[in-house]
Amino acid sequence: MSREPRQIPLELPLTPRFGREDFLVSPSNEEAWSLFERWPDWPGKMLLLVGPAGAGKSHLSAVWAKHAGARSLTAASLPVANLLALAQSGAVLVEDADSAATAENQFFHLINLMRETGGFLAITAHQRPDLWGLSTPDLLSRLRLAPVVEIAAPDDALVRAVLVKLFIDRQLNVDTSVIEFIALRIERSLDAARKIVELIDREALARGRPVTRPMAGEVLARLENLAAD
Repeated sequence: MSREPRQIPLELPLTPRFGREDFLVSPSNEEAWSLFERWPDWPGKMLLLVGPAGAGKSHLSAVWAKHAGARSLTAASLPVANLLALAQSGAVLVEDADSAATAENQFFHLINLMRETGGFLAITAHQRPDLWGLSTPDLLSRLRLAPVVEIAAPDDALVRAVLVKLFIDRQLNVDTSVIEFIALRIERSLDAARKIVELIDREALARGRPVTRPMAGEVLARLENLAAD
């Protein structure tokens, strides 16, 4: 039995595109988008963006950081950061703030410095501050004062739109029936959409064939088998 010839695809990972024009607005994120769009008209000059993994927090905050000229870092890297230089930059983005329990003193100091310098501070996290396990009452008190906007897991329409865009970014013309097939079988997260599109792109390159529903089904089945092992 002859096997379908396979090419060896070049490993050319596509860096996620976090431009303003690449952010797709839907009911699941429109409130967050609207509030970030209002910058610099933020009450208290601090904003906390909360939502599950794969909801688009990093993309939205990256759009804001570029627009505001903000310095970006994770909460876990605060202990080695130059806090005064950050505060003097005028705008700062702290991501993955759920891990702030490992850098509470530095985080509290940064918030105070931002208040003193009049700078803007955007923070992303999976949950609200009361669930971060913080032990510094003053830090928790400061964070509770920050306006909170939630970004929900992507709705079905957004998942489909993101799949279409990701395939277009890879110059792949994919039938809408294939998009529908994939959207119904992956978890509702932008990370899951990026992963499956990357894997299908590799499979199409290896086979030298266009993307079809059977091909997508095989890739999805392999993913399910890996998850089950």
